[in-house]
Amino acid sequence: MNQITETFCQLGISPDMLAVLQKLNFHTPTPIQHQAIPVALEGKDIMGIAQTGTGKTMAFGIPAVQRLACGGGQALVLVPTRELATQVHDALAPLLKPFRMKSAVIIGGVKIGGQIKDLKARPDIIIATPGRLNDHLQQKTVSLEKVRLVILDEADRMFDMGFEPQVRSILKYVTKKEQTMLFSATMPPAILKLAFAHMKLPITIEIAPTGTTTKDVSQELFVVKDTSKTDLLHLLLRQYRGTVLIFTRTKSRASSVTRKIRRIGITAAEIHSNRSMSQRKAALEGFKRGQYRVLVATDIAARGIDVSMIELVVNFDLPDDAENYVHRIGRTGRAGKEGHAITLATPTQTKDIRKIESLINMTLPRSRHPEIEEATESEPAEAPRPVRAPARKAKKTRKADKTGKAKRKPAKDAPQNDGPLTPDVAFARFRGPRKRRRSGRNKP
Repeated sequence: MNQITETFCQLGISPDMLAVLQKLNFHTPTPIQHQAIPVALEGKDIMGIAQTGTGKTMAFGIPAVQRLACGGGQALVLVPTRELATQVHDALAPLLKPFRMKSAVIIGGVKIGGQIKDLKARPDIIIATPGRLNDHLQQKTVSLEKVRLVILDEADRMFDMGFEPQVRSILKYVTKKEQTMLFSATMPPAILKLAFAHMKLPITIEIAPTGTTTKDVSQELFVVKDTSKTDLLHLLLRQYRGTVLIFTRTKSRASSVTRKIRRIGITAAEIHSNRSMSQRKAALEGFKRGQYRVLVATDIAARGIDVSMIELVVNFDLPDDAENYVHRIGRTGRAGKEGHAITLATPTQTKDIRKIESLINMTLPRSRHPEIEEATESEPAEAPRPVRAPARKAKKTRKADKTGKAKRKPAKDAPQNDGPLTPDVAFARFRGPRKRRRSGRNKP
């Protein structure tokens, strides 16, 4: 990897854009920005592999705005969630304003009428989730004919959420595409296949290999009974006084944990797909402002949470996928600040723990709390196989014909004939087998 430059001046950025970055107090590029911006400004396709919180938005945002300001056209940014779309919009707004450019956010959960109005105003950048943009395309309320740049942000998450068909459908409408930039924390085969079909000799930029966790996050693991998790969480919230982000596997679990936290007098909000867009936005904004000290979220809803001052991340439940562990703990320890990640697991989840440890290439330090009973890790026992009774010898049964009547085995001497039933044959069958006559005559 090349040495990172101290400023943005050596990356090929225009003087006008440098002046904007200076006003925004952007002085030192992150590793992904250092490598991606010069390549993107040349118009080359990019496959960027980087974790959440590495500065990906500016890595594609700076070159996209500069290229559009010089050459016109539109850019399309596809993201997996509503929250991430709003986050990208807020991040790009200060770059667009000095150039008198604007963006439109096209997401579900809000009325479509306002979005149609925004699209008619011909925004320079369209930031959209695949589902809602596909709806607009089907209703012919949007045209992508002027889109020159396509950016796929967090592509792995889009595919995990089942948006692959919509993404492929949307790309068919982009007929004048000049450049594609794809950013993902992982690069599974489905994404590589998409890149091969829609990208021209892309330059691969890998900042951190899959499973790499930030060095600024300390990690520890508590193995406890599931019934002890809530008590342990309450003790941890008293120990850590800063902002806390808690992850659960399900929506119902998120609501339950939030209620229990509020009962002990701690301000908390929840964010998951059962909450409306306005409720999710209010919860996230309240968390950023400090109105809520704790935010409880599911994995899908947490995409787009960009809060730099999160002190602690708690995995109340283990994630379904080991790679989500990396995404989760990447929410803390940002911008050079130290963070902490605590995972709660039950004794039967040893295999899941090992998958995580194998991915991040380290053993999670085990911890215990003096007030919580420690549980011993154990492999889940295999269910005993049912013992089958010895099979009885089946009795031979006569086969039934089409009418359901059992067929009688014909007598050995009965005439066999597969052809039509002639009168002679019928008479022979009716009479039965003939008796054998003695040879010779009777003596007098």
